[in-house]
Amino acid sequence: MSVETMRELQGYGFFILLVLMVVILYSYWFHLVKSEKAGRRNYEKYGRLALDDKLDDSLVESSADNRSNK
Repeated sequence: MSVETMRELQGYGFFILLVLMVVILYSYWFHLVKSEKAGRRNYEKYGRLALDDKLDDSLVESSADNRSNK
């Protein structure tokens, strides 16, 4: 296999991988938006998770909420 052919295959592979990653990213974003609109999760609560990480801070979700939703 020549170097030119390998470079061409590498370019096609990169483009296919890039398109695949974009599709995965947008499908994950769509899933997050859809689940928040349906009321299954409230992702705005998780935005302050890194800031409110002390032991005496309130929980984002309790385990009883997870069991009752299933």
